[in-house]
Amino acid sequence: MAGQTDTTTWDGFGWGIWATGAIAAQFAADLDHVSGARRAAVCSRSMESAQAFAAAHGFAAAHADPDAFLADPSVDAVYIASPHTEHCDQALRAIAAGKPVLIEKPVAMTSDEARAIEEAAQTAGVFAMEALWTRFLPAVQRAKALIDDGVIGPVRRAEASLIFHRPFDPDHRLFDPARGGGVLHDLGAYPLSLATFLFGPPVLESGRWHTAPTGVDIEAEMVLRCGTVPFAANVGFVEEPAAEGRNDFIIYGETGTLRIDRHFLGGPSLTLWNRPLENAPDPRGWGEKLARRLPLPGRTRMDFARLSRGLNFQAAAVQAAIARGETAHPSMPLSDSAAVLAIIEQVLATPPEG
Repeated sequence: MAGQTDTTTWDGFGWGIWATGAIAAQFAADLDHVSGARRAAVCSRSMESAQAFAAAHGFAAAHADPDAFLADPSVDAVYIASPHTEHCDQALRAIAAGKPVLIEKPVAMTSDEARAIEEAAQTAGVFAMEALWTRFLPAVQRAKALIDDGVIGPVRRAEASLIFHRPFDPDHRLFDPARGGGVLHDLGAYPLSLATFLFGPPVLESGRWHTAPTGVDIEAEMVLRCGTVPFAANVGFVEEPAAEGRNDFIIYGETGTLRIDRHFLGGPSLTLWNRPLENAPDPRGWGEKLARRLPLPGRTRMDFARLSRGLNFQAAAVQAAIARGETAHPSMPLSDSAAVLAIIEQVLATPPEG
């Protein structure tokens, strides 16, 4: 396969991490739960930062020069954990160097950039994937199997919310337009990508967004059709903890109802009702908290507790796909990443509502 060879060493699959922030640290920690994974190298803008991260997380090598990092033969794949605005350039550099790449979400800032990454990877014969880790969680994989097996019957509609307490801070990257801030790129990718995975390609029917003082989107509401399924999603950053959303993902079927429980992006558990519901109970309510401890007729709760944060499942999937000689993963193709970014672009193309 042109551009991509099996460089995996006898002592495991060597991961290189580009950037040294919080998500990089979480990914490094979760490699403890990936069979055959090896911490090969880290790259940062400063050698001091790279060496500190390598020492803290057990990486064999530290680099401040991206060219040296990408030329490191111990690195079998690169995980890009840098700010959103750097993803496309770094992904293209890694692909050009022949390194398989896992790119933190959002894979890029625009759908055109996502398609450029996909084209470069296909042309070079190098694996590339967005790190939309939620798709690979056991709870989400189980939810898809239940839907595909018709356990809740044909899906009538679905809805999701992801609204977190995040007070406005003009100096934080999430509120800085120069650093790719905004809730749609940070949180919106989760419900949009998951609905695309579960139901099919997204088509926007309507979208509204509200602006922060810095001009980035701070709240958004979307109505879509994914495949044949009507889907509604709300995302946001809010000033008060009490204003957080349900943060679950609910699928209403003709014969049953399935909920990926709060907070659905982490896939902690599933709740299945053997009857159709018009509205699923709020997972924060006292009745629901009591129901978790008691068996109730017609209601099944499936727990997916784990020791990791959950980034290990996507890392294992990437390793397996590369071993199979693939340039994309069937569960997370870059075409889906581009489709999600196109929806975000369409929403943001409408005037904000203040």
